[in-house]
Amino acid sequence: MGSSSDKKFATLALDTSTAMLAVAITRGGEIVGRSQSLAERNHSVYVSSRMKELMEECAVPAADIGIVAVGQGPGSYTGVRIAVTAAKTLAWIWGKPLVGVSSLEAMAYGFWRERLATASAARADAGKVWIVPLMDARRGQAYCACFSAAADGEWRREEADGIRLFENWFESLEERLAADPGQTPREIWFLSETGELTAKLLGGEGRIAVASQGASASAVRSVCREAAWLLDAAAVGLLAERRFLRGEADDVHGFAPNYTQLTEAEAKLNAARTESAR
Repeated sequence: MGSSSDKKFATLALDTSTAMLAVAITRGGEIVGRSQSLAERNHSVYVSSRMKELMEECAVPAADIGIVAVGQGPGSYTGVRIAVTAAKTLAWIWGKPLVGVSSLEAMAYGFWRERLATASAARADAGKVWIVPLMDARRGQAYCACFSAAADGEWRREEADGIRLFENWFESLEERLAADPGQTPREIWFLSETGELTAKLLGGEGRIAVASQGASASAVRSVCREAAWLLDAAAVGLLAERRFLRGEADDVHGFAPNYTQLTEAEAKLNAARTESAR
């Protein structure tokens, strides 16, 4: 199994969990090239040609690919399957390691890398930041997770990927921070593809619109920000390299998309609301 740190090996990464068809090539922690295009409902038509075109543009032949990386979801049921199927096929044909990455984590990680590159060093070093990626799952629900990051390279998952009811999710974040006010991050960034999803949840000046009480809740609201951010396959590749360097890879035949589902309590609450609305 080749090491992704070896300069002759590159990582081919793809993600189709959203309306964005994203393909990228990374090598040794650097981005070699990437392609992003809106291709809703047409991912299966273009994914193979986009990968081939990018490899040709970057002069990276199949023999130089050391890792096949893919966004495992959650996201669009049909979309996630397309990338996973394509990645599994390539990994099997080429005899390369397959490394899956959370699509939500890739969304958050790509945003943080870009923010570090553009923010001033003084501000970037000012403390921990939470990043909450959101993908619309309809009916008041979102695919979401939470990650903490710092300029010193810290990157940690705070909440697992899941599909959650909006109001429960934001209340749980507030409760978590209220229980330990000393851990309140400098900023909490809420990301969605267009910003419209977070606009439903965040009020004026980036404050959480969900009603809450108490000083700790006010402190949480005051650090919330929102941003429109598109998933970038380069982040999938970079995260996959990190996994691979830790000795982690996935079984090509057993690998499957992560669709996630509501917790039992949330599912019952959602069903009750649907019933009462009739």
